[in-house]
Amino acid sequence: MSNILRKHRIAALLGAAIVAVPLSVPVILGTNAAHAATTATSVTGSVSGIVAPGGSFAPIVSADKPAVVTIITTMKAQNVASDDSSPFGDNSPFDEQFRQFFGQQGIPVPRQMPQQRQAPRAEALGSGFVVTADGYIVTNNHVIDNAIDIKVTLDDGTEVPAKLIGTDPKSDLAVIKINAPKPLATIAWGDSDKLNAGDQILAIGNPFGIGTTVTAGIVSARGRDLHSGPYDDFIQIDAPINHGNSGGPLVDLEGKVVGINTAIYSPNGGSVGVGFAIPSDQAQKVVAKLMKDGSIEHGFIGVQIQPVTADVASAIGLDKPEGALVANVNDGTPAAKAGIQTGDVITALGGQAVKSPRDLSRMVADLTPGAKEGLTVWRQGQNRNLSITVGDNEPDQQQASADNGNKSMQGAQRVPTIGIGLADITPDIRQALNLPRRENGAVIESVAPDKPAADAGLQPGDVIISINQEPVKSAKDAKTAVAEAGKSGRKSVLLLIQRGENQTFVAVPFSIG
Repeated sequence: MSNILRKHRIAALLGAAIVAVPLSVPVILGTNAAHAATTATSVTGSVSGIVAPGGSFAPIVSADKPAVVTIITTMKAQNVASDDSSPFGDNSPFDEQFRQFFGQQGIPVPRQMPQQRQAPRAEALGSGFVVTADGYIVTNNHVIDNAIDIKVTLDDGTEVPAKLIGTDPKSDLAVIKINAPKPLATIAWGDSDKLNAGDQILAIGNPFGIGTTVTAGIVSARGRDLHSGPYDDFIQIDAPINHGNSGGPLVDLEGKVVGINTAIYSPNGGSVGVGFAIPSDQAQKVVAKLMKDGSIEHGFIGVQIQPVTADVASAIGLDKPEGALVANVNDGTPAAKAGIQTGDVITALGGQAVKSPRDLSRMVADLTPGAKEGLTVWRQGQNRNLSITVGDNEPDQQQASADNGNKSMQGAQRVPTIGIGLADITPDIRQALNLPRRENGAVIESVAPDKPAADAGLQPGDVIISINQEPVKSAKDAKTAVAEAGKSGRKSVLLLIQRGENQTFVAVPFSIG
């Protein structure tokens, strides 16, 4: 991939992160907005959008609407004590998006109050749905995050207090419980894995506190990654959802929950027909654990991983570009103790095939700390079976940065087959690049702009640590390794690059002609 294409891809992903906004609504006690929130569910639900094959969605709405609730949370005082503070909490992935949207729209944002005055209590409004007749309710974590009081308004207008059962910020899911005065209407879980692009769906919730509303649309895409955590596998929909829809159900034409409405992509703060829902097959597992234990622990193994491209697969002899390529193994982690090495491609975990880094992230996150699992890696042209003991979840590891190391070096040896000039690591270079004493390898002194190395993103100042998974100690070693890889008939060569404090694999195809 060229540098230009790489930059555009990154920009597109950053754009998605910037405008993926939460769907709960902040209000101030005593305002008309708060009054609308507390009386919202007395409004009759309305169906809009495309026409169902049978002519009407009314039977689905009639069955499901009674189980959809409005959730009103009172936020902690400190959340309204600073300028532009977000009711979703300081650690919410939607915090910045809240400031951007609600600041622009003129909706009151809690401000710092003088010490002698009492700060107003901030409330947030979202949606949820009942999954058991005795009162267990599912919603988004960001709807109830940092709440000191939670109230639920049922479909008939009854308002009851709720207690928090458990949350999982990584999947943005939460479970609350009410003492039901009578058996409640419920919605059954559906099978999100059966959803395909083009299938009809309905979204139910309380947008802007105006009342329970039903919108219709189709599944626009599957497997959307918003880069918010290991569980990113969102269903994209075009059914209009807005602020207040957070936590509401996405249902199929059987009236079963196939997703939980969570975020929208919006350049203007409102619905533009690009919404995202957490798949039910993922949510149901998390909800079951929260209902049982009140908390959830995610697994951790301690590796930095990246995709296996076609060039990488060719360089290391894999039949298919599948698996998760290990770019770095953190010291003292379960991965290190299990014998996983930099350059391994993890192809299976716990008997399940790993086709991509996202597959591995989700599998590991689903594992229970302390569990022992079998793991298969591709190393030096063959499969190797390892055993790993899953650790407790730790903060996410950073991917390799894109820092430039544009330094001047001398004594370069030209490697024309991929378009780089190499130099040995001298004391001056080691100091200039701030390399550890034990760091061996070859430094990239120059990159030809019209050669494959430039297209692969290599930069002057990068340090080549290994080539085709074999350590490199000098520029001569690197030149020899590249030449041998070319003679072997492989279409590309796999380089392990040190750039700054991070390591990453780069597959570079050989020049043709």
